[in-house]
Amino acid sequence: MIPMVNLKAQYAEIKDEVEQGLAQTIENCSFILGPNVQAFEQETAAYLGVKHAIGVASGTDALHLALIAEGIGAGDEVITTAFTFIATAEAIKYVGAVPVFVDIDPRTFNISPEAIEQAITPKTKAVMPVHLFGQPADMGKIGQICQAHNLKLIEDCCQSFGASINGKQTGTLGHAAGYSFFPSKNLGAFGDGGLVVTDSDETADLLRQLRNHGSNVRYYHDVIGYNSRLDEMQAVILRAKLKRIDQYNQARRRVAHRYSKLMADLPLTTPYEDGLGVHVYHQYTLLSDRRDDILKALQDGQIGCAVYYPVPLHQQNVFKQECEGLSLPVTESVAAHCFSLPICPFLTDDDIEKIVAVIRNAFAAG
Repeated sequence: MIPMVNLKAQYAEIKDEVEQGLAQTIENCSFILGPNVQAFEQETAAYLGVKHAIGVASGTDALHLALIAEGIGAGDEVITTAFTFIATAEAIKYVGAVPVFVDIDPRTFNISPEAIEQAITPKTKAVMPVHLFGQPADMGKIGQICQAHNLKLIEDCCQSFGASINGKQTGTLGHAAGYSFFPSKNLGAFGDGGLVVTDSDETADLLRQLRNHGSNVRYYHDVIGYNSRLDEMQAVILRAKLKRIDQYNQARRRVAHRYSKLMADLPLTTPYEDGLGVHVYHQYTLLSDRRDDILKALQDGQIGCAVYYPVPLHQQNVFKQECEGLSLPVTESVAAHCFSLPICPFLTDDDIEKIVAVIRNAFAAG
């Protein structure tokens, strides 16, 4: 069996450090917003090159609280992509705003800057690009559009921790950004966790209140807030992994490039790197007319595989009514042909060659 992500191998590498940190936390009985959360926030801010990093309970919460802190609310329009996990749009709906779905680039699968510009109306207040699968969106063009139209730019970095553009980390290119530490992410916890980053002191102060019941001082509440705090034990795990994130991301890139080289002659489309930034391959996603045959062959061979995402958000039942008549041809085509292969820092060359051999056999059998 070759899993999509080998978390057991990763745990073996950090086991001693993690178990020592967890034992110390239990001994100290400091479980909520304790010293490890504070240290992780400082270490992450330094790594990303941003002034403030605020730990929260999940990536979804990170996006939700970022939108609130940036003043996005009822009736506002937020332009985003329909080719993403639903949390991107959920966060927009949580604040009473309207997600405006636009089409994607056919090669990178990231939101199209041209489509963003065409969708702007007097109600548009923000743009939320997703750095999908670990490849940075075209933040140069998107930033220019937001600046020209006085729009908030809130980055969804839930799949892009460690990705960069011209030496600047994703998440530091807009007004605020949200990250996810779901276990399978490039930087993943052993449960849920998230982070909001910003360079604004005012936004950071509000975020710290929002995550902690609207309070800066215990039992004194200035705004209606939420219970959304990064757990101290998860912070122990994340601190151990943060030290190794560049090593992990480089290993993911090695695996991805090996895949692409071995499949260069096959009738499918391997991931495209646009060169605008450093892709960190949260997922290795391909396109093929023979997707179902390939997936069956992989499953029969006990090889992990998945489709991210089979149904674009504008076609989901929850959005069908408000998106009636909306056509996003590139998004719909990609969703109909995409599939993802195992990728993680611990995938060996033998594993990669076995996976590619199964795909070759699937084509040969058809």
